[in-house]
Amino acid sequence: MTSKPNPVDVHVGSRVRLRRTLLGMSQEKLGDALGLTFQQVQKYERGANRIGSSRLYKLSQILDVPVSFFFDDMSDSVATSGAGMGEGEQQPFESDQLSRRETLELVRAYYRISDPLTRKRVFELVKAIGGTTRRRTPPSSDE
Repeated sequence: MTSKPNPVDVHVGSRVRLRRTLLGMSQEKLGDALGLTFQQVQKYERGANRIGSSRLYKLSQILDVPVSFFFDDMSDSVATSGAGMGEGEQQPFESDQLSRRETLELVRAYYRISDPLTRKRVFELVKAIGGTTRRRTPPSSDE
């Protein structure tokens, strides 16, 4: 009999994966730093295995984030899902927009822009384009 992973464990695991990927770190390298196999890291990231408090603390040090990072952006339905009995709604891991490979590649490319002014302009451009998808304004007669 297989049981569903606890939604909190899935969320924490997805945050581990997010940060590891943003740093460009492989599961093998993270596993080495923890003294584990990459398969164990995979299980943590899927939420199949729970991460104990001492290991979570060690992860926070390796990934250079506060422990609270792993609980950030947790929805109320996940936080109140109880002991993982499957009662709370759980979004599939891959549906999390921050976990998508496209998002991670975009963030990495953005931070490789060395000029702060150019980086700020790219940021403003993306925000502007993102805002125009909802409401398209006709070009002015000047153009």
